[in-house]
Amino acid sequence: KDVPADIALLYPELYKELAKGRSLSLKTFSLWVLISVYQGSAIMYGAFVLFGDDFIHIVSITFTALILTELLMVALAIRTWHTLMVVGEFLSFTCYILSIVIFQNHFDIRFLESWSFIWRVVTITAISCLPLYILKYMQTQFKPPIHEKLKQYSTLK
Repeated sequence: KDVPADIALLYPELYKELAKGRSLSLKTFSLWVLISVYQGSAIMYGAFVLFGDDFIHIVSITFTALILTELLMVALAIRTWHTLMVVGEFLSFTCYILSIVIFQNHFDIRFLESWSFIWRVVTITAISCLPLYILKYMQTQFKPPIHEKLKQYSTLK
């Protein structure tokens, strides 16, 4: 649904890139690993910097930041939303909430409800996601994928 069906049929080169096998290459895998290392480092170092000697809450902070980071990255990667995607994101967040309820003895609920926790987790999540989103946005602006070019072309017609 990213590209209208008539345009997709007119331009088979859309699928040429997939046929080359570049979508799952060593380069792509290495990039995913690099992104994961960056995000993991941002979450852990962010938690240590923003919470300092409050080690008792590090698990809550990093777990929450990790879940929010992944949900946000999935949401930012989706070009065309479908109802099932929204349901999937919602169910994932619901599982996070349920895990907090089920494992109450591992989480300080009062701390999770505090503004101190919320603004710090939002900051850590932004640090782990925002630079990657900006880089991806710049890449699509300066070197758009073929399907984006065709989508723009079809709207000009």
